[in-house]
Amino acid sequence: MSRSVVVIGGGLAGLVAARHLADGGVAVTLYEADETVGGRVTTHTEGGYTLDRGFQVLFTAYPAVQRELDLAALDLRRFSPGATIARPGSRSVLADPLGDPSAALASLLTTEVTTTDKLRTLALRQDLSTRTYDDLLQRPDTSIRGWLREWGFSEQYINNFIAPFYGGITLDRSLSTSKRVFEYTFKSLSDGDSAVPADGMAAIPRQLAAAAADAGATIQTDEAVTELRQKRRHAVVVTDNDRRAVDAVVVATGPRQAARLTDCAAIPTDGVGCVTQHYRLPAADGLDTGRRLLLNAGGSAPNTVVPMSTVAPEYAPDDTLLLNATFLGDDAIDTDSQQLAAKTRKTLSAWYPERQFDGLEPLRTDRIPFAQFAQPPGVHESLPAVRDGGRRTYLAGEYTEWSAIQGAMKSGREAARAVLDDR
Repeated sequence: MSRSVVVIGGGLAGLVAARHLADGGVAVTLYEADETVGGRVTTHTEGGYTLDRGFQVLFTAYPAVQRELDLAALDLRRFSPGATIARPGSRSVLADPLGDPSAALASLLTTEVTTTDKLRTLALRQDLSTRTYDDLLQRPDTSIRGWLREWGFSEQYINNFIAPFYGGITLDRSLSTSKRVFEYTFKSLSDGDSAVPADGMAAIPRQLAAAAADAGATIQTDEAVTELRQKRRHAVVVTDNDRRAVDAVVVATGPRQAARLTDCAAIPTDGVGCVTQHYRLPAADGLDTGRRLLLNAGGSAPNTVVPMSTVAPEYAPDDTLLLNATFLGDDAIDTDSQQLAAKTRKTLSAWYPERQFDGLEPLRTDRIPFAQFAQPPGVHESLPAVRDGGRRTYLAGEYTEWSAIQGAMKSGREAARAVLDDR
């Protein structure tokens, strides 16, 4: 008789775990409390618009992405490398000339960063190209800001480009996040692309779920696990509609629920949040940034503005544009939606003084209080391992690796491997 395993949670980690367990000959049932799989990687469709929950992108060079996903089947729409640095009355492009030769001249001419900083960026790119991804998470740690200063980057470069750009990645514009996150994502952006599927980010968990089901896993949505009891020879999983004894459990929920279910004190439960607001704009009022995001170098509200339908035309009807803006911090979580929209209009009007943005209309506001777990320098040494869930219970979540799609997918595979090895 094959072993029985329950996976709790249908986010990226749980779906990857379910697939690998099923591939290993285990009888797997995955329970997801929501009506659809995906966890934080979800997409809403409203009036012909594709609205991802928050501003999310896929880094194609992530090792787990390369291993777990069929990228061609996702029909990816790619961002142009680099970004447009914007401040009142000024917009300039800064891009990697190796990744986007067409932007080399514009990047060379920008005065937002010094020539020395541009040369140091190329040197940094070369340095990271010689290192493996696994090595990057093992190196001595410090803050992103401290590490860039050690490299000799100017405060102008750090504040005008890195703070808003990595504020979008780490949700921490102060750059007090672990520099390991910077190195890993910088290398990934050099090695590959940032992109979204034509059908929205939810296409990623849908593909993972289909692969798990094809391997033999049973996926039960709209069924929450209310209790997990760990026994000597089995574990008992209690849901809204069922109660069953199984050989092992993989807990693949968010960090706070995982900590509650397992009593594992090492699971990080301090989070950082953000608000992403989606807007429509008449097509005639298009921005001139192409497929690059706009970084706010003159303020922090919003941190970024992204022309989503320029990157992925399928995200909006033909006669309109879809933009989003992301605001960082607890204050944004508590700010009224109309006030956020007013800030975006004001900021865009300052960046484009020749234009009016009265036609900018909010479509949806995503408030995400726990978008990532906090990642200060040194945090990775304190994260739990996949076997730290307790007797017959395993952990699968980005909080066993680092807070990113890469961390979630890798943790799912590692948890499944642990279950299969512990037969």
